[in-house]
Amino acid sequence: MPHSSGFDVSPWGIGWSGWDPHRQARRESVFSLSNGHIGWRGTLDEGDPCEVPGAYLNGLFEEHPMPYAEDGYAYPEHGEALINAPDGKVIRLLVGDEPLDIREGRLEHHEQHLDFRAGTMRRELRWTSPAGDTVHIESTRLVSLTHRPVAAIQYRVTAVGGPIDLTVLSEIVADEPLARVHPDDRVMEPLKHPFEPVEQIAGTTGAALLLRTRRSGIGVAVAMDHVVEGADCTVSTAASDDVARTTVTTRLAAGDSIRLVKIVAHEWSDALTDAALRDRVQAAVATATRLGWDGLAREQREYLDRFWDAADIVLEGDARLQQAVRFALFQVLQSAARTEVRSIPGKGLTGPGYEGHTFWDAEAFLLPVLTYTIPDAAAHALRWRHSTLDLARERAEQLHLAGAAFPWRTVSGRECSGYWPAGTVAFHINADIAVALLRHVRVTGDADFEREVALEILVETARLWVSLGYRGRDGVFHLDGITGPDEYSALVDDNTFTNLAARRNLRGAAEAARRHPADARRLGVTDDEIGAWEGIADAIAVPVDEERGVHQQSAGFTDLERWDFDATSPDQYPLQDHFPYFDLYRKQVVKQADLVLALQFFPEEFSADETARAFAYYEELTVRDSSLSASSQSVVAARVGHLDLAIEYLREAATIDLDDLRDDVDDGLHVAALAGVWTAVVSGLGGMRDGCRDLAFAPRLAAPLTRLAFGVRVAGCVLRVDVGADATTYTMAGEGTLRIRHFGDVVDLAPGTPMTLSTPPPQGELGPRPSQPRGRSPREVRAAWGD
Repeated sequence: MPHSSGFDVSPWGIGWSGWDPHRQARRESVFSLSNGHIGWRGTLDEGDPCEVPGAYLNGLFEEHPMPYAEDGYAYPEHGEALINAPDGKVIRLLVGDEPLDIREGRLEHHEQHLDFRAGTMRRELRWTSPAGDTVHIESTRLVSLTHRPVAAIQYRVTAVGGPIDLTVLSEIVADEPLARVHPDDRVMEPLKHPFEPVEQIAGTTGAALLLRTRRSGIGVAVAMDHVVEGADCTVSTAASDDVARTTVTTRLAAGDSIRLVKIVAHEWSDALTDAALRDRVQAAVATATRLGWDGLAREQREYLDRFWDAADIVLEGDARLQQAVRFALFQVLQSAARTEVRSIPGKGLTGPGYEGHTFWDAEAFLLPVLTYTIPDAAAHALRWRHSTLDLARERAEQLHLAGAAFPWRTVSGRECSGYWPAGTVAFHINADIAVALLRHVRVTGDADFEREVALEILVETARLWVSLGYRGRDGVFHLDGITGPDEYSALVDDNTFTNLAARRNLRGAAEAARRHPADARRLGVTDDEIGAWEGIADAIAVPVDEERGVHQQSAGFTDLERWDFDATSPDQYPLQDHFPYFDLYRKQVVKQADLVLALQFFPEEFSADETARAFAYYEELTVRDSSLSASSQSVVAARVGHLDLAIEYLREAATIDLDDLRDDVDDGLHVAALAGVWTAVVSGLGGMRDGCRDLAFAPRLAAPLTRLAFGVRVAGCVLRVDVGADATTYTMAGEGTLRIRHFGDVVDLAPGTPMTLSTPPPQGELGPRPSQPRGRSPREVRAAWGD
């Protein structure tokens, strides 16, 4: 049945019935399909009406100028923006001489449905043309999770009356308009027509287009082929610079159908020749065509069955939350499954938002999910960072620092942030990458990956921290003039999250260098350098307000004037759109979890009392003008025992895109925020902690949930955790034994032998429920944004 958001509620998919011209771009984002290499937005087959066409290839960008009011040393000279790839999902239909357009004629039935288990987007409609001819159309598309370059569409048209003349125009469309991603025309101008044609190839049933970007020099090839079944048809194909079109004409009697299967393959490279790109896409199309639609769909289902068997999250007691959590996990999978040494953009491949850039939240929010569910995808994302290490070294040298300084926002690995207080000096990105590497090695036990990929990054980022900070007269190591995760603070001293992340980076680098001494020596690491890293880690500053008894977000933060929340009206959020940054920077107001993020990531650094006090203090200051905040607040709320608040934040995080809580889903989904949903469930309600020696759990249920179950992959095993009201059952599949902790008790699990352990009562008194700024509680925010 439909929810007030317009989407229906079902456990394994999400659908929309009817047609509403409003919020069309939102539905295009929600119904997106991707495999991390290809992204197809959920546009209508016929291409019109359409808000954002959206066919993307991960890493396909065009350069553009970076205009500055005043130039400065080390400002990036060029920006990079995701552009539309040639779009192979367009299938236009003429019924008689009337083009199918659901805004005209009579639309008798229309629905779209995204299937989380099949990995497909299905569409069904019944339409009567202005001339009175009625057709029934069933369309299903997929972006293959098993064949990286391939996407496919099964398209069936049935004549309800007859006879009816039909013309199907199946196309690859290049040079589709790009949504405006920047207000400056100097930026947009190179993005309007980024391609120059290279070659067009047309056969009888298929075609290929080869193009090259004008400034970045990236070659692109997209090819298609078709299998047509049903009534007698005439098939022909033609290609020009910007369009390849296969035309199918037929005449159908009443009840007759035509079925078209369209296979599309995509590749890009800044190194391969045009001939090599052409050969690759044509070979991919040929392979997929031999497999056929049924074979592609079967492989897609088998891949997803394996994924869900290990990674599924079961929530009983809240049907919509169950749907939203699976939607979130499905989109995270789609963003990364086949990146294969590419980045994971902030919007995945669901829209042009953030210009297709990747940020720190890929490592901080997405990679924990990937490491525990599809570790190969996590490894590829981290290998991409390693492939950009020389660029990071160059950036560090430019900034007069040692080691490597990874970019704040980028497509290729070069810095693209023109706002240096929030970009260049947000050095925590380097420790975020290091922490993700350390987690991946710890969870997978992959020593080769540690030696080949992790060690070199850990060493270079450790060197960065040494050169960035200093040991003061107090004997403490300080990191001054940096920016932490909270974007309403900048150029602060000793940001707690950054310092604790740097501490883990330094210790992790020392431990990895000792495990691989020969490789460390090759990188110039000496015993003295290792000792220096450990000494700095022990001495790094962690500011505490002794008077108030809370950790400080940064040194002196709790002494700043508090933001006047009572004088701030609901329509003045987000604050960044209504107040100057200088005013935000000098007040106690928090855009997104920062100190709370430190509580989540580094729980061993805080006692239970310190965690509860800090969480309560920063709840009063956090306005959640960022999509990344609610999941972290959910995790820590659960840890300190405020389970009702944890559920409310979980609901907000899980429905951020389905309910369009931030009114920006038109530009694509918030993939990192969706990844945070997994963390809110597994690390929050599930109580999982992975920073200690053994994997530890302290799960608790909260109303309205009556059961929670989830799975993680660790050390080559699959562990399923099934949480009931009074007990939790652990079941391990794999070889050997797996040691975990259940509320502190050590448990050794054997394969195929479930173990059920009781849930102890909460320890200590639960303090009062923390309060939020006026109008910013999770319930109030959801009500204000349309729930």
